[in-house]
Amino acid sequence: MRALITGGAGFIGSYLSETLLDEGHEVLVLDNLSTGSIDNIAHIKGRRGFEYFIDTVNNEPLLAELIDRSDVVFHLAAAVGVKLIVEQPVYTIETNVHGTEVVLKHANKKKKLVVIASTSEVYGKSEDVPFREDSDLVLGPTRKHRWAYACSKAIDEFLALAYWKERKLPVIIVRFFNTVGPRQTGQYGMVIPNFVRQALAGEPITVFGDGQQSRSFTHVSDVVWALLKLVDEPRAIGEVINIGNKQETTILKLAERVRELSSSKSPIKMVPYDEAYESGFEDMPRRVPDLTKVTAMIGYETKKTLDDILVQVIDHFRRK
Repeated sequence: MRALITGGAGFIGSYLSETLLDEGHEVLVLDNLSTGSIDNIAHIKGRRGFEYFIDTVNNEPLLAELIDRSDVVFHLAAAVGVKLIVEQPVYTIETNVHGTEVVLKHANKKKKLVVIASTSEVYGKSEDVPFREDSDLVLGPTRKHRWAYACSKAIDEFLALAYWKERKLPVIIVRFFNTVGPRQTGQYGMVIPNFVRQALAGEPITVFGDGQQSRSFTHVSDVVWALLKLVDEPRAIGEVINIGNKQETTILKLAERVRELSSSKSPIKMVPYDEAYESGFEDMPRRVPDLTKVTAMIGYETKKTLDDILVQVIDHFRRK
């Protein structure tokens, strides 16, 4: 199999590239390095069957050529991270919506399988937890840029499913729930790398809001395993599928656990949302997946606990 990975120099994309190569497949990476990093794929450059292109999906002649050469497209390229989304809403919307539009358009010409990376953010302010794939999506008002990312990814899903329904383009939509692990950057607001960096530096660990918002964190290796199983599962075509971890923790407890596992003496500092992001910022109180569908489809189960994840990330930062 030859796979094209848009955003392949990003966090998830680089792990997916490495795993595909390890399993004997060929990989084409397309990334403009806006949020990805060449460092993420430095260790696989030069490996047999690996090619990378520093460019954007908006380079349609190149994109069309790479899709033609591929058997499957993993469309991971997107604007990511709450900080980036709040600060650059125009970039977020244009990148996510137009990028998916051109990928689907060119994949449709040869009916290549496309895996669309979506997000648990699309569930918005819904209180119907754990979130099921057929749950209603409850977004905030359009004046709050916080919801621009969720809306843009929801449009990606609508468009992909429309291509499947109307034009029979095989698509799989996966909703990721806080994928984490070594190599993830905290530059765009990712909570675990930020907490770990602060703890190891002896700086205050900054918890936004009251810290009672809860999340479930999924190790990137569990996510990659699921992606590779899903592309071989015919029942996944035309479906929306959660990929995550049911182990839930509050952000305050997460900060305390990072401090404990890193043997840090950092204080925990509460920072109001208005100060961290923007006036009137809204957050999701809970974000926990219902994994019934993915478990029934491919036998998915998480292998890594939250402590496993934190220990790996702490060790990674200590080696840097």
